[in-house]
Amino acid sequence: QVQLVESGGRLVQAGGSLRLSCAASGRTFSSYAMGWFRQAPGKERDLVAALTASSAYWSSTPYSTSVKGRFTISRDGAKNTVYLQMNSLKPEDTGVYYCAAGATMGKWDYWGQGTQVTVSS
Repeated sequence: QVQLVESGGRLVQAGGSLRLSCAASGRTFSSYAMGWFRQAPGKERDLVAALTASSAYWSSTPYSTSVKGRFTISRDGAKNTVYLQMNSLKPEDTGVYYCAAGATMGKWDYWGQGTQVTVSS
C-alpha cells in the first residue's frame, strides 16, 4: 500500500523556520515527481514546488513566486523522503501543506493527508 505521510507543520512566529517532511512508503519514488502543495484557508490547493528526478520546478503562481528564495525543496532518495525547508516565514504562508507524487509532472497519483502550518504575526 502506497502512503505519503507529511510531518513538521506547527505554529511558528513570523520570521521563523520549519522543515516539512514527506515520507513515502509502499514503493520507491526515485523516478517520480514529488511536489508540495499549499491550501490556504478558503482557497484552492496550489502547487508550491516540485522535484523531478533531475530538477526542481517552481509554480508560476504569485504565491510560489513569493516563496522562491525562502523555501527549498529537496529529496533524500535513501529515505524515500522529500522535504520543504521554509525560512523567513510570513503569516501568508499559513495553510495546510500537502505532499504528492506522480509518475509524470502535473499528474499526481498519490497524496498525503496534509500538515498544518500556522504563522503568527
